[in-house]
Amino acid sequence: MPVASPSPVLFILYVSDQQRSCDFYRKALELEPELDVPGMTEFRLNSGAMLGLMPEAGIARIIGDDPAPASGNGIPRAELYLSVDDPGAAIGRAIEAGAVMLSVLQPRNWGDIAGYVRDPDGHVLAFASCSVSLTQ
Repeated sequence: MPVASPSPVLFILYVSDQQRSCDFYRKALELEPELDVPGMTEFRLNSGAMLGLMPEAGIARIIGDDPAPASGNGIPRAELYLSVDDPGAAIGRAIEAGAVMLSVLQPRNWGDIAGYVRDPDGHVLAFASCSVSLTQ
């Protein structure tokens, strides 16, 4: 069943340190959060999608006896694939903010030019564009 709400979809990453992750994504995405309160930070990625950052302890209270998200720290548990105007610059900002390079910016077999980094919690970030030349 399709989602009937005009509200954007909110994708939430569980993070070990909300402030550190907020600072990282603020710099890497060149965005200010629309919401930044204890327990949740939200960045508007576009008109239809938002990125949320929730402390692991917050979701642990919700899921109860399920495995704690903290038990997977450092293990890639999610990928955020972002189409941006200049993926090389975005990767550079992410690295400066503390990301680890996983795969350099290059043409991919699905047609995009994309590079991959890992955020401080181990989540994979891809910055991609179809219109950027590798020689720029």
